[in-house]
Amino acid sequence: MTRSETRPAFYALAEGGWRDYVTLLHLPYTAWHLSYVVIGGCLAPLVAWGRLGAAVGAFALALGVGAHALDELRGRPLRTHIPDRILVALAALSVGGASAIGLAVLLPFRAWLLVLVPIGIFLVLAYNLELFGGRFHTDLWFGLAWGGFPLLCGYAAVAGEIRVDAVLAAAFAVLLSLAQRALSSDVRNIRRRVIAVRGELELGDGSRETLDEARLIAPAERGLRLLAGATVLLAAALVAFRL
Repeated sequence: MTRSETRPAFYALAEGGWRDYVTLLHLPYTAWHLSYVVIGGCLAPLVAWGRLGAAVGAFALALGVGAHALDELRGRPLRTHIPDRILVALAALSVGGASAIGLAVLLPFRAWLLVLVPIGIFLVLAYNLELFGGRFHTDLWFGLAWGGFPLLCGYAAVAGEIRVDAVLAAAFAVLLSLAQRALSSDVRNIRRRVIAVRGELELGDGSRETLDEARLIAPAERGLRLLAGATVLLAAALVAFRL
């Protein structure tokens, strides 16, 4: 196995052209984390679907486009050929658009909720650009930024407040995001940095099984796909329940 033969992520398309932009969106993971926004909104006492849709749209821009564009700008982990200037433009426009939507949605409520918008901007920049020496680019901050925060924002956008039930649900999103991080860290390392895998497993009956890249990453990636699908289905179930 060589690095050039290995895709940087299971959802990555062949390099070049429009496929790079699809790869940039991290579609399975983006859907997973947008589901947290939906879950938060559906936990509100009364669901305002327009505000919830706006919140989902804001995070689709900020996370799905902006954060991932900044992440790709730093080190090209997905090996796309998107020019730097395009990545910067995508990040600026999407984060700016998400901020405008966030302000519009939260403005009718308590003024203190508006602080969620600058917090979101800070998290996108600090995490994905690894500012402050990478202090905010850790597993815990991943869970807080892309798990708990989207859920709280979804709730706040619909309910106009943040209550204990929303905080408890946000803790669920943080823990689930930490599980995602635990599974994905080794997978990313193997797909993006490891250039050769050699070894074998010796079983109790004396037989041997060869270790290769697929054997190392398949269980974790299967778990990631299942968790992503389960979270999206949970969000869909809550939407159906509230309808």
